[in-house]
Amino acid sequence: MKRREILLGAAAGAVLSTLPMTVAAASATIPKRLKPGATVGLIAPASVTYERLQLQLAVETIEAMGLKAKIGSHVMDRFGYLAGKDQDRADDLNEAFADPDIDAVFALRGGWGASRILPMLDYDMISKNPKILLGYSDVTSLLNAIFAKSGLVTFHGPNVMSEWNEFTYSEMRRLLFDAEPQQYQNPVIIEDDLVARTYRTQTIASGKASGQLIGGNLTLISTLMGTPYLPDFSGKILILEDVDEAVYRIDRMLTQLALSGDLQKLAGIVFGHFTGADGIRRLGNFSLMDILRQHCEPLGIPCFTGAMFGHVDKQSTVPIGAEAKMDADKGTFELIAPAVA
Repeated sequence: MKRREILLGAAAGAVLSTLPMTVAAASATIPKRLKPGATVGLIAPASVTYERLQLQLAVETIEAMGLKAKIGSHVMDRFGYLAGKDQDRADDLNEAFADPDIDAVFALRGGWGASRILPMLDYDMISKNPKILLGYSDVTSLLNAIFAKSGLVTFHGPNVMSEWNEFTYSEMRRLLFDAEPQQYQNPVIIEDDLVARTYRTQTIASGKASGQLIGGNLTLISTLMGTPYLPDFSGKILILEDVDEAVYRIDRMLTQLALSGDLQKLAGIVFGHFTGADGIRRLGNFSLMDILRQHCEPLGIPCFTGAMFGHVDKQSTVPIGAEAKMDADKGTFELIAPAVA
């Protein structure tokens, strides 16, 4: 059987009905959309980049999008496993937001280290200079902290050094260039089989919900617990993903969110991909789905897993702070309005 890919986005508009807001949320600030010729500030807020070729490829990627790149002063610095000292990495981000010639800010890569610079960011200045901030994985810390402290919508999506295949790029472009009120519905991909076996969604708990989107990488969200940089969970839709974490570690982090009382405040949960989780078997024989069900079903809120964000080849860009509605039975969620102006 030949490869068949059916993108269902065109039909998604009829899938979800208008839903009431669970909790009246504070309005967020949306940045301006990207336009051809716009300048993107490249920052390295986390792990070090060892080879200059990687930076060259990142610049070429930006240029292939019809944009211009402006490289942060410290992106090729090295401080142990970090891309420079904490203050220098924070300065690059602050300067990118303050620079009137920069229209958007993209992270080169994740790794570890973004959480260390959170106290050094000028959130008041950032709120006065709203721009697109794009990245994922360790950049989750920046996305949520900036939304929590400044009210600016940020974007959980590919880092510049990620793979930019047709799906990943087109999903980002629809959201950030075309200002579409994005509809997130997995494509049906059938290859050498009678049924689709990849990029499947599974309902954990039925229902519909609406609220602002928060979250990203589970490890980093759990790291922000108990700090002033974590958004309020009340009435929100939490998105979560991770990579190379054993099931028992995912269980531990979700337990931390539950013990804090924050999980119980949510309107809904959308899980992306926990890449490699079921392949790491160190304790017992719980599957990932076992753990997700154990944590989600008692909450009495809609939850589903398998959305196309996280450490996967085909990756969607999801706005943190934007208003959305979800349908766990259909495995879909969509924005109520465009996430950029």
